[in-house]
Amino acid sequence: MFLLMLPGLVYFLVFHYGALVGNVIAFKDYVPFDGIWGSPWVGPENFQRMFQDTAFWDAVLNTLWIAVLQIVFYFPVPLALALLLHTLTWSTVRRFVQSVAYLPHFISWVIVVALFQQVLGDTGLVNSYLGDAGLSTVDIIGNPDAFKPLTVAQVIWKDAGWGTIIFLAALSQVDEQQYEAAAIDGAGPWRRFWHVTLPAIRPVIVLLLIMRLGDILSVGFEQMLLQRDAVGPEAAEIIDTFVYYQGIVGGDYGFAAAAGLFKGVIGALLVYAANKVAHRLGEQGVYK
Repeated sequence: MFLLMLPGLVYFLVFHYGALVGNVIAFKDYVPFDGIWGSPWVGPENFQRMFQDTAFWDAVLNTLWIAVLQIVFYFPVPLALALLLHTLTWSTVRRFVQSVAYLPHFISWVIVVALFQQVLGDTGLVNSYLGDAGLSTVDIIGNPDAFKPLTVAQVIWKDAGWGTIIFLAALSQVDEQQYEAAAIDGAGPWRRFWHVTLPAIRPVIVLLLIMRLGDILSVGFEQMLLQRDAVGPEAAEIIDTFVYYQGIVGGDYGFAAAAGLFKGVIGALLVYAANKVAHRLGEQGVYK
């Protein structure tokens, strides 16, 4: 078992923990030809520039808006889908629905964005039908006001089925005798869900919510990058795309690293705070 874990452990040690050393360039005027240690030290200058940059705070605000929308509207969908699948008695139908729901997860964001553009774009399928019917058309893909709800809809379509896996595993561990006892006592479907199902899977819900809060500032780099030009940076710029354009495109690596480090620290603090709240509520959380 330890040998099976070794490749994954090496991956995280090299590409996650080992890469943390590179965060030192957030305190340097990093020049690739001089290397990490040869670049001049500038201290907190990059962070001062970052906090004074209105474009950075616009990216933070967009990131938070999209993250909140994803937690409110996306997070409950895998749980609801898992509950519906769990109630299906025909195993053949259940496996078919699961397979159909899982498939979008394996489609790249390039294809997903292209599909939405073909359906909801200015010359997409919906507008073609509206034009044939003599109605006014609407470009949903290119509308900055509709961009944030659209991204949440894309995430739901792509990953909701995949997110049901953990919830289905948790639901399979619920003792069926508890449902039978509750039904004998006169509990209806809603009562059985509230008093049997929900308490049984609450630790899993809390754990996933804590992990989602830790990743709250990562709302889909590739998804946003592919649609940024269509709606403009005012609507689609997030921290990850801000780092990309400042660092990789603009060559200001130290400034971009400062923004990335800021995001990582905030995520770690959110995990720590959410875990403390979980302990206060009697749950184990991510760690004891």
